[in-house]
Amino acid sequence: MKIISYNVNGIRSAINKGLLEWLRQEDPDVFCVQESKAQPEQIDVIGMQELGYHSYIHSAEKKGYSGVCIFSKEEPDKVVAGMGIPRYDSEGRVLRADFGDITIVCVYVPSGTTGDIRQTVKMNFLEDFLVWVNELRKERPNVVICGDYNICHKPIDINHPERQVGVSGFLPEEREWMDRWEASGLVDTFRMFDPSPEKYSWWSYRAGARANNAGWRIDYHWVSEPLKKRVYNAKIYNEVVHSDHCPVGLWIN
Repeated sequence: MKIISYNVNGIRSAINKGLLEWLRQEDPDVFCVQESKAQPEQIDVIGMQELGYHSYIHSAEKKGYSGVCIFSKEEPDKVVAGMGIPRYDSEGRVLRADFGDITIVCVYVPSGTTGDIRQTVKMNFLEDFLVWVNELRKERPNVVICGDYNICHKPIDINHPERQVGVSGFLPEEREWMDRWEASGLVDTFRMFDPSPEKYSWWSYRAGARANNAGWRIDYHWVSEPLKKRVYNAKIYNEVVHSDHCPVGLWIN
């Protein structure tokens, strides 16, 4: 199973920049999208169907905002939109799909960059999401949790960490949450294969950030510990440009 996760920063814009052509070439079994910024009727499900995908869409109530999708070659056994918590589900943050003994969760963690109110929402979401995932794992031990976490876990995951003190996405409390996330029995799959620095998945639109690789690694595939032995590759597609993020890939037996 080849899984690709991608914050597309607007799926309609990404499609206009060649997303479907790239997807045809890359041909993942499951394609998870964050920040679709579209209602279901605005998403080119016909184009996805022509590529062989079933479409599962969880949009925000607010138009042009947030939203997650899962596109899969195989029809899932079960699909669940949201965590059952209306304040998050109304923003289209979490989508779950079960395939045999594997569950894939697509998540778009709120950003805290606009100020204290949204930072509080982010921290509350993270705590509630951890509880929800731990409950899910009791029922479904083999879990892939992919998406945009809006957190750089360690100094290696961000450019010039000494300059990022006090910046949302690299705050001590966010990184401490990710420490607890990992300690709960979850594995950062990219770091299983590549321990090197300067591997990022998001770059500011500010002049030169991407060209100079002044990036952040905030897009992940985490897997539960029982699934670790079935992971055989992970990748960051840093050369792919339809968004301010790039796709991240995972391969599982």
